[in-house]
Amino acid sequence: MSKINLGNFFEDFTIGQKIVHPLPRTITDGDVSFYIALTGSRFALHSSDILAQEMGYKKKPLDDLLMFHLTFGKSVQDISLNAIANLGYAEVSFPNPVFTGDTVRLETEVIGLKENSNGKSGVVYVHSIGYNQNNEEVLNLKRWVMVHKKNHNETSGINQVPTFAKVQPIAKEINIPFLSNINIDATGGKYFFEDYIAGERLNHAEGITIDDSDHTLATKLYQNNAKVHFDDFMMKSTPMQQRLMYGGHVISIARSISFNGLQNAQWIYSINSGAHANPTFAGDTIYAFTEVIETINHEREDLGLLRLRTVGLKNKRPEEIETTFDENGKYLKEVVLDLDYTVVIPKKQK
Repeated sequence: MSKINLGNFFEDFTIGQKIVHPLPRTITDGDVSFYIALTGSRFALHSSDILAQEMGYKKKPLDDLLMFHLTFGKSVQDISLNAIANLGYAEVSFPNPVFTGDTVRLETEVIGLKENSNGKSGVVYVHSIGYNQNNEEVLNLKRWVMVHKKNHNETSGINQVPTFAKVQPIAKEINIPFLSNINIDATGGKYFFEDYIAGERLNHAEGITIDDSDHTLATKLYQNNAKVHFDDFMMKSTPMQQRLMYGGHVISIARSISFNGLQNAQWIYSINSGAHANPTFAGDTIYAFTEVIETINHEREDLGLLRLRTVGLKNKRPEEIETTFDENGKYLKEVVLDLDYTVVIPKKQK
């Protein structure tokens, strides 16, 4: 037997299969600084220990998306090393904060399989749970990924696709300290829960051009070794003829851009669904707009939640696009991300 791990192909997965992923990750301040360097993230809670302590934390918690990537990256070797593309997410939640010094790990169960009609690939649906060193749940997610088949001549016809909740339910208990005396000079934003209305659209002003080095280093930071992100020689022989950017990096860039308009929305409560509508490549400039889908009151008097839809665009400013779909109901080629997620935001101080 070869000692080389070639990753799993579609035929290697079975529904109910459970995988304990290797490489637990102890998170350092270097990871946090490097993430800011690669994404430009400006959310104040994740930048300042002083502000975090004023808000009731022992020190600044990790940006939820950095924690997502570092934990999610554990699954790539087993789930998506032979992926064609990561297709989407659902029911993603962040139950407990993570801090530098914490060690995260990940376990996964296969919950669905669908062989594609071309016989060359299939979609694998998984449910992954991340834990810290105290076995506290820090990440819960479902995703689906298109994976190459090993043998194109054999077909199984399997078509067992799970259903997903449209929106993650809002819990009565939210693990965030009581929010009082929000320092708007420090957060950079003067708008609170009451200032947002359903149907509002925010055209974020900034664009970020992603260089080859940016997305390559980001994916390495997350120990995400999917071939489509790294092997340029292999990808030159594909229809794309170049490496595909990790879709999670696009999510982080869009989130960073959304800071301008959502400065006080420091916490991601859940990702309800996400679609990588079109591929992104080095040299593309990402813009974004956010629509407020719903304002959600909470029984806590200090916070509320906003259900948002952030759309990432490549090489197109948000004010130039009114709709994200063409006349056939397909995403416009400029749309690279369609993310439905819920954030926590403080209410105005009484």
